[in-house]
Amino acid sequence: MRTTLDFLLHDWLRVAELTARPRHAEHSAETFAQVLDMCERIAREKYAPFNRLVDTEEPRVVAGPEGDRVVLPQATHEAWHAYAASGMLAAAQDYELGGMQLPYTVEAAGNAFFAKASVSIGAGMLTSGNANLLLAHGTPRQREVFAAAEFAGRWSGTMCLSEPQAGSSLSDIATRAEPDGADFERDPLGPRYRLRGHKMWISAGEHELTENIVHLVLAKIPGPEGRLVAGTRGISLFVVPKKLVDADGRLTGERNDVALAGLNHKCGWRGTSNTLLNFGEGRFRPGGAAGAIGYLVGSPGEGLRCMFHMMNEARIAIGMCAAMLGMAGFEASLEYARQRPQGRPLGPQGKDAAQPQVPIVEHADVKRMLLAQKAYAEGALALELYCARLVDDRRSGDAAAAREAALLLEVLTPVAKSWPSEWCLEGNSLAIQVLGGYGYTRDFPVEQYWRDQRLNMIHEGTHGIQAQDLLGRKVVMDGGAGFALFAARVEATVRGAAPRPEHAAQAQALAGALGRLRAATQGAWASGNAEEALANATPYLQAFGHVVLAWIWLDVALALEAGAAPTFAAGKRAALRYFYAYELPRIDAWLGVVARREPLLREVQPAWL
Repeated sequence: MRTTLDFLLHDWLRVAELTARPRHAEHSAETFAQVLDMCERIAREKYAPFNRLVDTEEPRVVAGPEGDRVVLPQATHEAWHAYAASGMLAAAQDYELGGMQLPYTVEAAGNAFFAKASVSIGAGMLTSGNANLLLAHGTPRQREVFAAAEFAGRWSGTMCLSEPQAGSSLSDIATRAEPDGADFERDPLGPRYRLRGHKMWISAGEHELTENIVHLVLAKIPGPEGRLVAGTRGISLFVVPKKLVDADGRLTGERNDVALAGLNHKCGWRGTSNTLLNFGEGRFRPGGAAGAIGYLVGSPGEGLRCMFHMMNEARIAIGMCAAMLGMAGFEASLEYARQRPQGRPLGPQGKDAAQPQVPIVEHADVKRMLLAQKAYAEGALALELYCARLVDDRRSGDAAAAREAALLLEVLTPVAKSWPSEWCLEGNSLAIQVLGGYGYTRDFPVEQYWRDQRLNMIHEGTHGIQAQDLLGRKVVMDGGAGFALFAARVEATVRGAAPRPEHAAQAQALAGALGRLRAATQGAWASGNAEEALANATPYLQAFGHVVLAWIWLDVALALEAGAAPTFAAGKRAALRYFYAYELPRIDAWLGVVARREPLLREVQPAWL
């Protein structure tokens, strides 16, 4: 993987050029390599050896005098502390915040090693996302107290959105937040409220890895008559620490009224605690009153807008996790296929049983499965790094580049989350198939990779939600400006590839696919009826994703120089050819139902099912 990572960073994305920007001026290709070396080493020593351990020794609840607590294996504690000590939680932050001012592209590449070694142990995805949200929307004191402690690794963070009666439908959340006293607006940490409600599916919601946990909680502030405002307009965001702190960030020794209600036992990601939390049930009564103390982040009613800052960051991070699980499965099944002898080559006269068996990697169908995995995993990795490069352009590029990067990132985020989680899951399924019966056993890691991968299609927004976001918002916003910018990037790659004889046919195929995608987008909205357009949003997302990956693969292939190692270059070109021969043709079926606004899914009655 490291060779591919270095190629993508330096030959394709040219991250060394970022050192010409003032923000990254103290860095060089050498410092980038040192960061990757460090991450690779920690992942190899502290994460990978314990991936099976955390899968089998799941988090467990232990009762104690201060309430129930979640116990994790010692290996998880050691991995977390090694990661926190590396500085990677704040790698892309300002020096003043304890960061390295590292390009986010390099930070994302470094974190890829941890996702591949053990996605279940984790690498602070939610903690850094939580702190980044507070940097963007919190008060100066919230940034100094909560975000700084998270970047230092002393505290960790969560996001608390879903409720038992409201999963993805956030407009239906019922958690209440009421002002805590007449002078609630004077608290140094922000306007102080008391929260009461229930949250579930909270990753890392309870543990003892850090001295405190910072929960970011969506809740509704009651109106004048004490009623909750319907819809998303009434949602506000609050920072709710597990343990109370003073204005200087010191622990007061008092427990906030946040109680563990239970653990979810999952198919995969078993090493990460996933919790149900009760806020304000009265088990702990800080200050003698019921209700969990929380501090308003941003303005009342702006909670969902603020939370999307963290959600979009998490979606790209989940895409990287999916890519790395795909990569792990690919590498494991490739190693097995090279060592497992079975069968004999088919010659002109059939098979000769007198000949020795050959490794299964020699068989055409096994090559198909391995090449598909390579195309999915390496293509997904390239997509996530491309999005990370857009984050750098948005942060430190000139004004025009920053605007373009922000717009293109809006369009690509649903794809960056959904495409790797769907197709690298297919890759993990193929990895099991390569191993045959052994792949279905715990003697090999590929079954765990599949189980861990299956969650990625669900959390941080299901496929259906990403599809609705893409077709319902992203490609039509600002008069289609985001789609136009995406199309311009694709067309630039087509122009670069067309004069090259080895890529001319692929350039033509990509141009045609873009044209059909554009036509289907227009067809979906031809009636102006959102219900008609969005009924087939998921096939649209699948087709859009495949066009994106076809573009990414061709653009990556154009970066292969004549001096590249022959085997390395041949492998990349074979994956490119596979994608254009076997994957890109799929889009016509998907786009067909979109363009004609196929009515079946709107017309079918539940009773028919």
